[in-house]
Amino acid sequence: MNKLMYLLTLCALLFAGAAAATITVDKSIAKEEAERMVRTAKLFYAFWDTGDPTYAREALSPDFIDQTLPEGRPQGPEGPLFASQHFRKVVPDLRCSVEEILVVGDRVIARLTFTGHHLGPFMGQEPTGKRIEFRAIDIYRIQDGKITDNWHIEDNLSLFQQLGVVK
Repeated sequence: MNKLMYLLTLCALLFAGAAAATITVDKSIAKEEAERMVRTAKLFYAFWDTGDPTYAREALSPDFIDQTLPEGRPQGPEGPLFASQHFRKVVPDLRCSVEEILVVGDRVIARLTFTGHHLGPFMGQEPTGKRIEFRAIDIYRIQDGKITDNWHIEDNLSLFQQLGVVK
């Protein structure tokens, strides 16, 4: 993606996401710092929404640590790229919408909804073409404009039920 297209896409995603999400900021945080933290978080949400690794690389610190690392996922900045690449084989039209953002201290907490269609095999289950929807909560520690730590939980039970892995 050339630099102009990257910037135009980023602007569109940031402004589109701003209208959808409720953003609450701790009043003790300077406006400029809060805006920088929200921008960093939205870059990472743009990655989950599009699958474009450019956004993840821009948002994540080289020292990024996934504090709730799922089994089989590499640690560090390559972990989310690995997860997205593999999950998009199952749900290639995966979308991430941000419902709510809280900025507190050095953390951004977000409530997210993921949607798409089951178009690839998953854990022995053939694709059904059915729509999937599941929710997640992320907590990011942001330092110097980069995400250094991430804690996350996904509603995997609902996801696995929709994918036919669990009854």
